[in-house]
Amino acid sequence: MNIALYSGSFNPIHRGHTSLAGYLIEKQIVDEVWFVVSPCNPLKNQHHLLDEYLRLDMLILAIKGEPAFKACDVEFTMPLPSFTIDTLSKLSTDFPEHRFSLIIGSDNALVFDKWKNYNEILTNYPVFVYPRRGYNFADVVSLYPQMTLLETPFYDISSTQIRESIAQKKDVSQWLHPDVMDFIEENMLYQA
Repeated sequence: MNIALYSGSFNPIHRGHTSLAGYLIEKQIVDEVWFVVSPCNPLKNQHHLLDEYLRLDMLILAIKGEPAFKACDVEFTMPLPSFTIDTLSKLSTDFPEHRFSLIIGSDNALVFDKWKNYNEILTNYPVFVYPRRGYNFADVVSLYPQMTLLETPFYDISSTQIRESIAQKKDVSQWLHPDVMDFIEENMLYQA
């Protein structure tokens, strides 16, 4: 089975994340998308990061009823910080029957040389790149011609924007699964 790993903080997971995963399934690019919750991304500021188990709970709520989507907590038991090559290697060992690939945004593709053992990733795993506004696909192609560019829509929302909007008591219901919205409200998450 072809599995795309979609790693992220998912702080919180939103409809942009699930829409992108849905695109990969709908276009039959992969058979399943595994959302890998990263406890600690070495390239991101951890200041506003919720506990990984709360983020996993929201992820599970957001993808229920989607049989091709899976929540993956493999990095919870791995050394921190979380490096993608280590996650790919562990999952490839644990699930030798699957072929794993990686989904990243064009913003991450342009700093891919900062990733641990990035050449090993490019050699052993397909990398799919989705567009982010302000990050040129042509630049990605010139740096990493082996990456596959996806012609997905732009998903113009970020978890940062959602957190800021919740803190300002703005409505974000159009970007969140209703159960995720309820979970955030019940647990008073992202409040100012």
